[in-house]
Amino acid sequence: MPHRPRHICTGTLTVALPPERAFPLFTARGETLWVPGWSPEFVSDVDDDTQPGTVWRTRTHEHETTWIVVESRPPTAATYARVTPGHSATTVRVRLEATVTGSLVHVDYDLTSLDPSADALLEQFVAEYDDMLAEWQRLISDALPRLDER
Repeated sequence: MPHRPRHICTGTLTVALPPERAFPLFTARGETLWVPGWSPEFVSDVDDDTQPGTVWRTRTHEHETTWIVVESRPPTAATYARVTPGHSATTVRVRLEATVTGSLVHVDYDLTSLDPSADALLEQFVAEYDDMLAEWQRLISDALPRLDER
């Protein structure tokens, strides 16, 4: 079997909330507050979606992706594994550090292509990674007034 391409992306964004309030925004349920169309479907009934071993699915870009919480240390870090069959396997690591104005959020993606048909899409993901994090920052900032209402 030939080796498949692997890409590692790292970047940061800022959130005008302390880690205790920002961390939930990077969980399966929390992302519904700011990611358009994000709709996790939990495989089993869970109260705490930050527990290691929690599994959910999402459907985006014509693919179904299975996510698993690998590690969780609220409010400072979480690691997720995600597999999109026939496309890619990915580890997503989120780390939050307190700043004077809120949180600096480090987001790392480690992506491996599972099929030649996914190679170009992963290369595009890498090329647009910084723009994606800037968009996350904008979406979260826009959602903050709604979060204060909760």
